[in-house]
Amino acid sequence: MTDVAIIDNGGANIASLRFALERLGARSHLTADKRELQAAARVILPGVGAAADAMGRLRALDLLDLIPQLTQPVLGICLGMQLLFAASAEGSDGEDTECLGIIAERVARLQSRPGLPVPHMGWNQLRLTAASPLTGGLHDGDHVYFVHSYAAPVGPWTLATVDYGGELSAVVRHENFYGVQFHPERSAQVGGRLLANFLGLR
Repeated sequence: MTDVAIIDNGGANIASLRFALERLGARSHLTADKRELQAAARVILPGVGAAADAMGRLRALDLLDLIPQLTQPVLGICLGMQLLFAASAEGSDGEDTECLGIIAERVARLQSRPGLPVPHMGWNQLRLTAASPLTGGLHDGDHVYFVHSYAAPVGPWTLATVDYGGELSAVVRHENFYGVQFHPERSAQVGGRLLANFLGLR
């Protein structure tokens, strides 16, 4: 049975995520213990809320140096994906929040437009842009569930995009670090397939 360590950094949907992993035959546990994170076969970095608060919690847990050094497959979900980047515009007093720096780019706030409110909330379609074991079995036009107000740009790290007033990164990768802007645990069969692929990564 695959062991998945979920970084205990707060956030909602943890129970749903753990149930989704359990349905796939994986055992998961919440932890902020460095040894447990290093020993786990897979690590997930979840997150909801503000980037500054999430980074503050990781700092308090003394995990800022450890996470970028992990060598097993790591999956950031929603805010957890954004924390993989160098910085987020979601800071205080107009200042950026420094993030984990695994992907050298900045996350920006979505711009509200007629018919495109912020946050971007609900089902939207993926467009695959690069082949990856993480997205195996997924197809252009597959619907997944988003809830976010900030987003990462498209670049060499992008495996799939979503169109919300422009192309945004929906799935990213840098070496053993992966991220999804949507919530796979709320994305029905497509989300389940992605999580199954994550469990199969080597």
